Amino acid sequence: MKPEEISSYIDSLRGHFKELENALADSNIYANQSECRRITQEHRKLDNLFNVFEKWQSTLNSIEENRKMLTNEEDADLRELIQADISDLETQALNAENELSLALLPPDPNDAKNIIIEIKPAAGGDEAALFAGELARAYLHYAELRKWKVEILEQSSSVLGGIKDMVFSLCGEDVYSGMKYESGVHRVQRVPATESGGRIHTSTVTVSVMPEAEEVEIDIKPEELRFDVFRSSGPGGQSVNTTDSAVRVTHIPTGLSVASQQEKSQHKNKEIAIRILYARLLEQKQMEEQQKFAADKRSQVGTGDRSERIRTYNFPQNRVTDHRFGINIFDLPKLMEGDLDLIITPTIKTVCEQRLEDLKSQ
Repeated sequence: MKPEEISSYIDSLRGHFKELENALADSNIYANQSECRRITQEHRKLDNLFNVFEKWQSTLNSIEENRKMLTNEEDADLRELIQADISDLETQALNAENELSLALLPPDPNDAKNIIIEIKPAAGGDEAALFAGELARAYLHYAELRKWKVEILEQSSSVLGGIKDMVFSLCGEDVYSGMKYESGVHRVQRVPATESGGRIHTSTVTVSVMPEAEEVEIDIKPEELRFDVFRSSGPGGQSVNTTDSAVRVTHIPTGLSVASQQEKSQHKNKEIAIRILYARLLEQKQMEEQQKFAADKRSQVGTGDRSERIRTYNFPQNRVTDHRFGINIFDLPKLMEGDLDLIITPTIKTVCEQRLEDLKSQ
């Protein structure tokens, strides 16, 4: 887009921005948390866009003023200073233009949603279960740093202190946009605590990041759901509840099934199972739509494909590698303590740049 086209487009958004401000000023909006979250995030995105645009425009104006000064200045030393200033401003203008281009990218429709994360050990037995637990703790520490609300929906521990399965929800600002690229297979290479010979083992953990679905997005008729109740059990099959409080809900048309035994209340377990089921159905629906329209593998990044190996955590080399974007981080302990921005920030930056290149080539 040419500068005048960008300026015209920005001006066309100001009316909508005012509508968003009026909506946020209406106390009734806070009764609908989902709508409030959507409007708040859209308002913040537009506010950032306007600020970036003004910075870019101000830099262009400064360049123009300096060029006028240059044509009227005869002193050689002053001309050299003005030319150096123009060069610096041109670099700033280019950076601001790139930042503006990223801000103009269309938002992900899921960005305003809360999420459900599911973590499961895959290949590697006890070592995979241990790493699944460590990865879950890293996510929970990161959520704490970002001041996101965490709710454990389901958790099953392994014998050595890892996890066999863990499902939790995250609620807060930019929660989906911050975590959506975590979906996939996470591979760990290290010497397990149970290995006496000092050999490096390779294990894998699957992570699924699902936007929380609202009922209006998934059309499910009551007769399409089957509910079964059973007695909760703990490690080794031991009973942890004397009543049939665990609930399994099955979506008959797709065969998708979710069981919950986290709570002692059958009613609460039913609510949890339905939330997870709705999220899985929305994930399945969106993946089918994305695969239908995806032109290449790049456009499918972040679709939540659990079979794709996305990352390797190499403990002997203190290295984390994201295989999708060729990103390497050499501070694995800090990342595992919850500083996930080490890998998430460059990932988001790379994805935005790729999306920008895709748009320019269309």
